[in-house]
Amino acid sequence: MATEKQIWNQIQSTKNIQKITSSMKMVSAAKLKGDEGRRMTAITFNTWAEALNGPPKIIEGATFEELPQKVLLVPITSDKGLCGGVNSFIARGVRDCVQKLHSQGKEADIALIGDKGRGPLRRGMPEQLKLSLTEMASPGNFTTASAVASELIAAGAGDYDAVVIMYNGYKNAATYHQMYKIITPFSGEGEDEPLLAYEFEPDTKSEVLADLHEYLLTSQIYHSLMDGAAAEQSSRMQAMENASKNAGEMIDSLTLRYNRARQARITTELIEIISGASALEG
Repeated sequence: MATEKQIWNQIQSTKNIQKITSSMKMVSAAKLKGDEGRRMTAITFNTWAEALNGPPKIIEGATFEELPQKVLLVPITSDKGLCGGVNSFIARGVRDCVQKLHSQGKEADIALIGDKGRGPLRRGMPEQLKLSLTEMASPGNFTTASAVASELIAAGAGDYDAVVIMYNGYKNAATYHQMYKIITPFSGEGEDEPLLAYEFEPDTKSEVLADLHEYLLTSQIYHSLMDGAAAEQSSRMQAMENASKNAGEMIDSLTLRYNRARQARITTELIEIISGASALEG
């Protein structure tokens, strides 16, 4: 059994952990305010992109039958841990999507954003993981999103029938959902030719459409990064609150054990004193 000193040391260590988790919760709560503001700015900025691609969809329960034959999945995870299940939920959604696409006879590759999703996806589907972007600037901004889009384009994102961004969508400080967006290239002929209502100078439409596709991809990534950052901070705040609560319960349990051990020691010492006194009298 643990001695009084060992139990006392455990109590002090747990109290120190509780102080750290409480501080991290307050820091996350302060950062969440900034992330919420940046998210609202990104929503306003990205309105035009949703008009072209439609609103994002929830991953949970999705069949992904609307996806084309060959897609590039771009899951957005965090570079830091201690944030609950934001990364594991995204990794689970990616695995589910890949399995369903394969069952439909479709192809899927993965270009990962963030370090914490790399381990689960590398273990589960290393063949599909083609690109990994880590150590992202925090807090993110449009320049960061533009750099990510450039990396994806350079890695061959334009060769796919669609780019699917998978991220955590922030709802409120206690709730977030896993979402996905489908970004298709501007291609087609005849009636399917894009932007027929607009006139282009000769031999410039293809260049304009290529630039517009990259800008559309950047805008959608920017919104997804801001949404995911707010969800990450809210999840971290909840995780630190739960950790502080668990630490408090552990402190109470250890304190009870400490008091019992101390009482047992005192009782033993009293018995030894009484026994010694009785032996001297006898």
